[in-house]
Amino acid sequence: MRIVVTGGTGFIGRALVGELLQQRHDVVVLCRRPGQPAHSTVRYVEWDARTMGSWRTEVEAADAVINLAGAPIVEGRWTPARKRLLLESRTCSTRLLVDALADRASPLAVFVSVSGIGYYGASDDRVLDERSALGTGFLADLSAVWEAEALRAGQFHTRVVVLRTGMVLEKDGGALPKMVLPFRFFAGGPVLPGTQWVSWIHRADLVGLIQWAISTPTVSGPVNAVAPEAVTMKTFSSAVGNVLHRPSWLPVPGFALHLALGELGTLMTTGQRVDPAKARAGGFVFRYPTLEPALGAIFATEHRT
Repeated sequence: MRIVVTGGTGFIGRALVGELLQQRHDVVVLCRRPGQPAHSTVRYVEWDARTMGSWRTEVEAADAVINLAGAPIVEGRWTPARKRLLLESRTCSTRLLVDALADRASPLAVFVSVSGIGYYGASDDRVLDERSALGTGFLADLSAVWEAEALRAGQFHTRVVVLRTGMVLEKDGGALPKMVLPFRFFAGGPVLPGTQWVSWIHRADLVGLIQWAISTPTVSGPVNAVAPEAVTMKTFSSAVGNVLHRPSWLPVPGFALHLALGELGTLMTTGQRVDPAKARAGGFVFRYPTLEPALGAIFATEHRT
């Protein structure tokens, strides 16, 4: 297939592009500064994620479009300016891609766009699946608007899949390196209250889900991109300690996170217990369905002390 990827140079995109190449797909990455290509067989095409340009011809010729564009959620306090950036970097880029479908000679086969489990808002012990209602809060509002832009592709007779991702785990990006750092200094522990749920996914499984979404014509609409085993923050921290052979004894007070990060701190002190119901029903096989083996694989090459 000819596949166009936005966000292809980021934490998830780098791994995805590598896997797509392994599967012999023809990959085009839309990025702000093409520069030195990370993969010699990939074409990097410039776009600013805000205006139409020559990149549109790539979308018009594609069999699939994968939209990973968006400023990182966990970098920087959620000031009003940062919130605008988080919103606009997602909605503007998604709107542009969908608008580019209007002049195609034939419908795009599939449009895959990421979203987040923040769609459900902060929740209690309830298990949430794709039928669960929209929650409240900044991330819920952001996800709702973002998804609405992606779902517009359906008006062009395109199959749309929206992946609501949980915490994506790998050691070269995302939240995990920041969470692990205190453990390396024997000062790790859960973020209080410790009972909040963490819905996570190994990056390899997220990449696999994206590929599965492309190749499975019966899948459409929202899909929860999380592992089958959600855990509490206390369990998550214990698993990190076990894998790194470090104690998990020093809890992090929630008020300290709020002082340091402001509203962003709510990401760590609240959570959602999310079930990947559609993926399970559709036959997707998770490589890492449980947490400790996933963490073990991530840190397998590290020296143990």
